[in-house]
This record gives sequence, C-alpha cells and structure tokens, in this order.
Amino acid sequence: MILLCLSSLDERLRSLLPTVSLGLQLRNSLSTPGSYGSPSIQVGGVPAVAQLTLPTMAELHDVLEEYKEGAAKFIGMPDTVLYCSLQDPVAPCPSGYNTNKTVSLWGSSGRMEMTASKFMDIQRAIQPDWFQCIADGDTISGEVTRKRAKKSVDRSLSFLDACLQLLEKAPELQGSVMFGTIEGGDVLEERLRSARETAKRPVGGFLLDGFQGHAMAKETKLNLISSVTAELPEDKPRIIHGVGKPDEVLECIERGVDIFESFFPFQVTERGCALVFGYDYHSDPKAAAALKQNGAQDLEKNGTEEDQEEVVKADPEMTPFEIFLKEKRYYDDFRPLLEGCTCYCCQRHTRAYLHHLLVSNELLAGVLLMMHNFQHYFSFFSAIRDALRDDKLDQLKKLIFSQALQGPENAKIDQ
Repeated sequence: MILLCLSSLDERLRSLLPTVSLGLQLRNSLSTPGSYGSPSIQVGGVPAVAQLTLPTMAELHDVLEEYKEGAAKFIGMPDTVLYCSLQDPVAPCPSGYNTNKTVSLWGSSGRMEMTASKFMDIQRAIQPDWFQCIADGDTISGEVTRKRAKKSVDRSLSFLDACLQLLEKAPELQGSVMFGTIEGGDVLEERLRSARETAKRPVGGFLLDGFQGHAMAKETKLNLISSVTAELPEDKPRIIHGVGKPDEVLECIERGVDIFESFFPFQVTERGCALVFGYDYHSDPKAAAALKQNGAQDLEKNGTEEDQEEVVKADPEMTPFEIFLKEKRYYDDFRPLLEGCTCYCCQRHTRAYLHHLLVSNELLAGVLLMMHNFQHYFSFFSAIRDALRDDKLDQLKKLIFSQALQGPENAKIDQ
C-alpha cells in the first residue's frame, strides 16, 4: 500500500526528510537522494511511501532480525520510503483487548499482545523510515464513554514516552522517524489533550487515529480534525488513517491533513468496481463530455430491472465514485473502464471483458481492476497538488462533491 502526500506539506516534509528529492510543486525539489529513498521512485512527482502493517511484519520478526538489513531490502524495495502502521486499514480489529501494558494486534495466526519493548524490538528489525508509535486506538465503536476516551489518551501517552526512551537506545533506528498517535475518540477535550501532550514530545509527525468507518458522525469527525490540527505545530506532517473517499479526503485537506493511505482503491477493487469519477476541475467542454460519458449508474436512463437487482447485490459500502461491473448492462459495453485513461487495463481491455472476468470469478479481474483503480486514485492526488498550487481547490471540491451527491454521470462542470 502507498501513502499519498500533498504538496501543501512542503515545509513539513523538508524538516522530516531533508535528503529526499521530493519533486513537490510548491518549492524547488532537492536533488540529493539519501537514506530515506530514491527520487526515481515517485507517484505523480512525489516519493512513493510504502505502507507496511505491524501485524504482518510482526510475524516476520524472527526472519528480519536474523536478516539484519531491514524490511526495505528484504522485500526488494531498498529505495522506497517505508512507513509502518500499527493496524491494517482494511482489516477490522476486535474491540476490548488492550490493557495498560499491551496493545493487541491481529494477524493471520491470531491475536498478538504487544508491549512497548516488544514493539520497539520489531521496529529495530524492520528499520522503517517512518513508524506509528504503539497506541490504544480502541475508541472507534461509537459507544466509547468519556472515561474510556481518557484512558486511551493516558495509555497512548505512556506508550509514547516508553517508546521514545527505547528509540534513543536503538542504533538501528537512528534514521527513523516516530509519529505520535492522537487518540481520544469523539471527546473533544481528550482529543485536544492528546494533541497538546503529544506535540510536547520529540516526535517527527502526528497520526490522527480513530476516524475510520462510519461510527462517528461526519460533522463531529470534521470538527475534531479541525480542532486537533489547530493544536499541532506547523512544521511537522499529519497523517490520517481510515479516510479515503475523494470527498472526505478534500475535507480533511482543508482541515490541515497532509498524508493519506491508499486503501480506498483496494476496497473498490475488492467489491468488483472501477473508479470513474472526474477530477479535471478546469472549465472545459471536453472534460464535461468525458465526465458524462464515463459516468456511473444512471438506472433511470440506462438501467434495467435486472441491473437494479444487481446493484442491490453490490457491496453496501459502494460509493457514487465507482461503477459495479457485475451489472448485466456491462456484458456488451465495449468501452474502456474510463475514456481517456492511460492505464494498462483501459488501453487494452473493455468493460465487457472485466464483466466477464468478474462473473466468472477469474483472478485476472482483480489484477486489472487494481491497475486501473490505483492509477486513477494517484492521478486524483496529482490533481489535488495541482489545485493547491494554482489555488483552485474550491473548484476541484465543487466537482467532486457534485459527483458525491449525484454520481459522475449527472455531475455538472460550470462552463
């Protein structure tokens, strides 16, 4: 999985990665590749940051410890920036297993209890460039009490202090940067306390945790993000976990978030869908025509009763930014997934072929969809960076939000 960075964090990344050629649009890129990665591995002009999850890497701890050269070289990506997160963004974590001394992780072999000491031992074996500090993030259910939110902050700060002490004594991690985790559930006072106390510690950046899923009301979530980022120093980057929908990404950017995960296109692929939303915010008649041509479901015009039944069978998490390719109306649709897309899938295959692969349960369907969805999502972030550079974020937001409400086919671009 890749972390997606924005050009708005130029000064923050300058202090965090002083030797990386960032290629950011809002400043002159540095030219000296360093220990954090090669400038040749980039996504839309920004260095690729590969995300590894601790549950997976913990199961390889003994192998990496014996290998001694870190996970980046072990997996054949020595020139890529590695970020190690505490949990997998697409895997739900059972609630109620954290304690004052341990945090539970869930891997293929079951539950693993992680102390601060064991956590840092694993980080020494992984040798990541960035890593999220261990924290008690078990506050996502929407039924968390004020007392439980306070406990999550207390535990997370205790883990942070312990890990910072161990970090000073770990020569293998002298080039690594620890991100402090902001917890507190939906309790504003605890979120602010977590942000202020974490900002006092010598961390390299901040991770906004606990905003995954739909348990928290949207307005509450956005207000908390605004309040938290206002308490954080401007010279350090902010990552958020669990936010990937295009409209939600833009709302978080407006509130000071810099870096996002790329789990969303993976989820879209898993439900047999293709991203087709438009992000060309320029007033261009051709762009408007392409947006209409590529649009998602408009059952009143193009669908049938059978199509409607197929939509009902689709994943309930499906968004207006995608099309469900198992619908029967795609069996003879010989257009590419997205007109104008330059990905391998769109250049060589059609919606009808993807429909056939999906209904036949062919493994190739996921491979081709992943190629398209990742390229489209990365291009969306490139458009965000361009919009920030050109001071056009409002136009991009208007376009994305019109599709969030109506679907791509019915969205309007002002002429």
